[in-house]
Amino acid sequence: MVDVFEEVEEELRSARYARLARTWLPIVGGLLLLALIAALAWWGWDSYQNSQADKASLAYERGVEALSSGNNAGAKAAFEESAKVGNGAYKALALQQQAGLAEAANNPTEAIRLFDEAAKASSDPILADVARLKAAYLVMDTNAPLADVEARLTPLAEEDRPQRPFAQLALGMARLQHGKTADARSSFVQLTLGQDVPDAVRQLAQTAIETIDSGSAVNINDITKAQAALPPVPQMTPEQMQMQAAMAQAAQQQQAPAQ
Repeated sequence: MVDVFEEVEEELRSARYARLARTWLPIVGGLLLLALIAALAWWGWDSYQNSQADKASLAYERGVEALSSGNNAGAKAAFEESAKVGNGAYKALALQQQAGLAEAANNPTEAIRLFDEAAKASSDPILADVARLKAAYLVMDTNAPLADVEARLTPLAEEDRPQRPFAQLALGMARLQHGKTADARSSFVQLTLGQDVPDAVRQLAQTAIETIDSGSAVNINDITKAQAALPPVPQMTPEQMQMQAAMAQAAQQQQAPAQ
């Protein structure tokens, strides 16, 4: 009799396992299939991103070589290709190069547009703020209203912005250009007292204060000379550019799964 009960219990257990298998195996199989699809999609996306980064790098290098040999048309085409296929870093760098070509061709409006695009192309504050500052310099040269110049430069002059000293100096020059002598002097004084201010910027600020205090700042020639003395925006070496591009590519790859 005991054997009969054990046999019945075994049959019931087997039926229960079969029922559980019919219920859960399709679900588990579906989850595994989804995981496989996600892994393949990630692999494909990663391969595509690496391929695009390689294409952008090669195009950018061709542009630099063409530019150094005086082939501006070839450089422009190469930089356009790099901006089209590259990630944020390469796109920002290539757009800045295109803006430089437009500036050299005496087309400041196009140069400003390209610098603005470059600033939007990268989330890296160093790359983006360099582009914004270059655009602001060009806007100053167009004798735009002071409000337009301040709208561009004031955010760049805030704490912890990478181009803060250069933006502060440009703000002072712009205010001096528009007759806001007291405001300009205040900007220059902040630079002479500030920390981590490059020596060249500090010296220009001190010279501007002396010019204002002597009363000669009302002379437009002095203002023009002072504005022309604005230091160039610090340029990154090719190695730094490559590092920025690699960092941007890595960040973009990390964000891809979440998207």
